[in-house]
Amino acid sequence: MAFIKPFKGVRPTKELADKVAALPYDVMNTAEARGMAAGNPVSFLHISRPEIDLPDQVDIHSDEVYDRGAENLKVFLDKGVLVQDATECYYIYRQKMGGITQTGLVVCAGVDDYQDGTIKKHELTRADKEEDRVRHIDALNANDEPVFYTYRNDAVITQAVDEVTQGEPLYDFTTGDGVSHTLWLLNDPAKIAMLTERFAAIPTLYVADGHHRSAAASRVRDLRKEANANHSGSEEYNFFLTVIFPDNEMTIMPYNRVVKDLNGRSVAEFMARVAERFEVTPVSAALSPTRRHQFGMYLSGKWYELVPREDSFPADDPVGSLDVSILQDNLLSPVLGIRNPRTDQRIHFVGGIRGLAELEREVNSEEYQVAFSLFPTSIEELMALADVDKIMPPKSTWFEPKLRSGLFVHLLD
Repeated sequence: MAFIKPFKGVRPTKELADKVAALPYDVMNTAEARGMAAGNPVSFLHISRPEIDLPDQVDIHSDEVYDRGAENLKVFLDKGVLVQDATECYYIYRQKMGGITQTGLVVCAGVDDYQDGTIKKHELTRADKEEDRVRHIDALNANDEPVFYTYRNDAVITQAVDEVTQGEPLYDFTTGDGVSHTLWLLNDPAKIAMLTERFAAIPTLYVADGHHRSAAASRVRDLRKEANANHSGSEEYNFFLTVIFPDNEMTIMPYNRVVKDLNGRSVAEFMARVAERFEVTPVSAALSPTRRHQFGMYLSGKWYELVPREDSFPADDPVGSLDVSILQDNLLSPVLGIRNPRTDQRIHFVGGIRGLAELEREVNSEEYQVAFSLFPTSIEELMALADVDKIMPPKSTWFEPKLRSGLFVHLLD
């Protein structure tokens, strides 16, 4: 059963919340982070991407970077940019983006649940990215960015959360991308106990976004457990920062692909190979797939619809029948030679939030030669796969809106 607990959140003062809040560390590169934080000394990027405060030539995985992150967190605390709540609380975090609204409960989840499979995963992690987050969390002595989890909607939990949102929020602001962010404090002991108990009846939580942060939190706990002769299991390092949303409020966008070259083939040769596994139809405009098993392809200034032939994938295989698998197994691997999309430098993944114009831009720039648009994986597919301990291909899901970092931090002691 799912264990959650309240915590003494570290968060910005009300007047600084919109200035502190920042996009997650992993949706930008260093140069982009520098630009986002320029002229803003209280941007949370000084903590989540501390290399922006160091010279360009510094290795972003050097001790100096992790130490600077810890130093910057201390400065934010010392100057009162961030303040810790006096009592253990839950928080309610609502985001609105266009017609999308998602309202989640901010909690600490348990490493034990992650390790025993109560928290289900759907992606593998990369060793280098996981190690980076281990060092970052350990240096900060904090979970500075939340993991994004989901669960099958429970009406009692939804009602309890909705009741809290009728009160005055701690923060309510809109970021430059048009997403609104509202946070409420839940410090009523009876309501905290009720929600904790209700979640104890939820059999499974699912990682939506944040596999590396989850894995890193688990490893940090094990490191600290080993170093603590008096380990009891109740220490804060046994728990990590999470926002949990009901599945009926989750929005998954496609995770599109662009490839640098045609694997030594001419356009005509490439098209002939594609036609062996797909029905190929020229279309007059950029194609955003409207159903499963439909793909768009942009090549040489033209768009095509691709529909896989019936015998090209195992329809009864929950992994093999995913659109990302169909594209990988029938085109990216056998035709373009992308055997391992997790490590191949010839492929680049483009979040659906960037739109089809970004695919056209990247191909038209001649940095890439072909682009593919996909229909998004559904939350039902994600949970069904996770329930049977299956792993999706890399970059199968792009969740929006992204959680803002800096609105709540969990200290590990």
